Amino acid sequence: MFIVFESILPIFLLVLLGAWLKRTTLVDQNLWLGLEQFGYYILFPSLLFSTLAQADFSGLKADATAIATIGSVSLMSVFVLLLWPLFRNREVSGASFTSVFQTATRWNGFMALAIAQKLYGPIGLTLTALVMTLVIIPINLYNVGVLVWFGGGNRDFRRFFAKIVTNPLIVASVFGILFNLAGIKVYGPVMTTIDMLASASLSLGLVMVGAGLRVSDALKPSGSALLAVVLKLIVMPVFMVGASFLLGIRGDALCVIALGAAVPTAMNGYLLAKQMGGDAELYAAVATVQTVVSFFTIPLVLSVTAYVAAG
Repeated sequence: MFIVFESILPIFLLVLLGAWLKRTTLVDQNLWLGLEQFGYYILFPSLLFSTLAQADFSGLKADATAIATIGSVSLMSVFVLLLWPLFRNREVSGASFTSVFQTATRWNGFMALAIAQKLYGPIGLTLTALVMTLVIIPINLYNVGVLVWFGGGNRDFRRFFAKIVTNPLIVASVFGILFNLAGIKVYGPVMTTIDMLASASLSLGLVMVGAGLRVSDALKPSGSALLAVVLKLIVMPVFMVGASFLLGIRGDALCVIALGAAVPTAMNGYLLAKQMGGDAELYAAVATVQTVVSFFTIPLVLSVTAYVAAG
């Protein structure tokens, strides 16, 4: 487990760097929004397209991976929804429940990509990108549905579906897979340009994760925040690894899937909570606590999964 701990330490150091830079005067604070937009619309789509367009999917059991990952996310969503009566009995608002739901089901794909590349090389990067492609649509559908039902915000479904089909991450992933399956080769210099953009995305993404954290929220977490931490960092990996194991996935592939389940929630859910009547403050608090705790739980999850995979 210590080897895994050391391997992911550089990833968390970049997150800490982002948190520190956001709170100093070394960097113009107006830069962060531009970096976030540049990463979201250019760098991260370049990484997904580059990885998926050039990936070798043979031996990855894509069909079993799809069933395991989408099924696990769906099962987790149902499980969290069944907890709503407990929240209601404790007079926790629907808006707060939406943030627990979001932070329990969303996952930080860019952190998973960085760790997967560090631990498992190109195959880890490819499988993580594939899992991102598989779950990004159902995760967004479930979360927006819960926000609409419990949050009392904007209920314009047409606008929501328009956002889904124009999401740059989804578009890049779909085109990457289509180019791969169709055997379409991108002109060499253009592909090199995309690869160069992709190579810059992971480190910048981790710095941006750190910049979005609220360190003070990790010091006094609420009961709802702690529950969301357990749901995402412990329960979700159990669901994901269990389903994948039953479907015959073994070895490094099982560990990569476990990694995707074990990383903390994605920061983009915070913006969704603000836009659709969720509890954005609680979301930011949970994201911060999960990121801190995951530094210890990810090595544990990967070590247990490696033992299971070997058996």
